[in-house]
Amino acid sequence: MTVAAVAIAVLLTAACAMTLVRIVRGPTTLDRIVATDVLLAVTVTAIAAEAAFTRDPTALPVLVVVSLMGFTGAVSVARFVNREER
Repeated sequence: MTVAAVAIAVLLTAACAMTLVRIVRGPTTLDRIVATDVLLAVTVTAIAAEAAFTRDPTALPVLVVVSLMGFTGAVSVARFVNREER
């Protein structure tokens, strides 16, 4: 079980690092926004993995709220970009 937890932690850390590089270096604003959405997805995955390893069901409402915030943010940005293109 510990080997799996360490492997998941390493992979999630690598994903966060690559996403942060894209946020900093992204040539356009949309690249940064997509990278931020990916970072949120990685965060949700990390919380879910931690909840699975500790068998703690109280993390489920946190996951739902964070996921809904990410969805709302992505839709808001998409609508904003759509208005700028017109």
